[in-house]
Amino acid sequence: MIVRSRRARAVSVTLAAVLGLASACSFGPPDPDQQGAPPNLPKPSADASEEAQDPSGGSQEVAVTVLAKGLDVPWGMAFLPDGSALVTERDTARILKVGPDSDAEGLTVTEAQRLSEVRASGDGGLLGIAVSPKYETDKTVYVYYTTAKDNRVGKLVLGQKLQPILTGIPRSPQVNGGALAFGPDGQLYAGTGDGTPTGTQAQNPKSLGGKILRMTTAGKPSPGNPVKDSLVWSSGHHNVQGLAWDKAKRLYASESGQKKSGELNVVVMGKNYGWPKADGAGSDPKLTNPLFTWPVTESSCSGVAVLEQTIATACLLGKRLYLVNVTGNGTVLGVPQQALIGEYGRLRSLIAAPDGSLWVGTSNQEDGGEPGPDDDRIVRLVFSDGGAGRS
Repeated sequence: MIVRSRRARAVSVTLAAVLGLASACSFGPPDPDQQGAPPNLPKPSADASEEAQDPSGGSQEVAVTVLAKGLDVPWGMAFLPDGSALVTERDTARILKVGPDSDAEGLTVTEAQRLSEVRASGDGGLLGIAVSPKYETDKTVYVYYTTAKDNRVGKLVLGQKLQPILTGIPRSPQVNGGALAFGPDGQLYAGTGDGTPTGTQAQNPKSLGGKILRMTTAGKPSPGNPVKDSLVWSSGHHNVQGLAWDKAKRLYASESGQKKSGELNVVVMGKNYGWPKADGAGSDPKLTNPLFTWPVTESSCSGVAVLEQTIATACLLGKRLYLVNVTGNGTVLGVPQQALIGEYGRLRSLIAAPDGSLWVGTSNQEDGGEPGPDDDRIVRLVFSDGGAGRS
């Protein structure tokens, strides 16, 4: 198992102010119905850590373990019931199985399948992945992928043929979206990109571009969507690459690649999130402002994950992880902490693991990245407040 020792300088607010009040907000194991068998991981040593930083002064220690290396732009991650993870590689169109077994180099990495239908270019390729809530019986996996003419959502049993269930999502050189996840309601959600220089598709209710879509496992509009027979759950998005829910069933989404601001949004059914009329917070009452924004050079965030009342997002240009703590009613508490600042380069994929830790994938083997000899990597974060990472 590869363990990297990283320690960042501490800057400031107390842990209680940033990560919540004691037991109510400490990172803990997921609910039993969300819990799989954790990988067989050694507990990180006490000196294998860095400090998550808060701009106003507080910090908390984070143990960092490299789980896998030598990957090629890992994009999406989803866990199987046995505790292993399925990881997509954007440009190779491979689905990898990571773990649950391990050796001296980290978790075992094997190719589960390569999808010949994928045509990778720009930021398109094999993107998001989601495991069926009924995987134990149906063995089905869902993927978001780029073809020569569009972006699609498809389903497959590993080792068998990919079957598209939704086609016609706009394709573009750099704004393809790609987030894919099952919500607590059992419906499948997809985050798409606007795909145009002017943002015309994000505001067009008839276009699938610049939206968050909600569908059945057959790719049809879900019952209860804002408009009957429409897949659109929310609109006015630029490039949604991360989706995650908290225990109150609030949906959080990242907004990547805007000109001025990186956004973390709370997504509500039928709301308009502004692009291209607004980049970050605006004053139009018809548009919904972000939960939090950062300058684009410090963000351009992709993956989103939730641990208890902490919302995490992994950033490409910002080369860091933001940890935003929220209260029970969804209000931001304190200011976001930052972790892994510049330590592993561009960060893209992010997921809360069954053991309560965070898995983060780097994205250095792509344009704009500066890959090191071990890139790309998946790293595991365990927080020092006692809950995360039940190894």
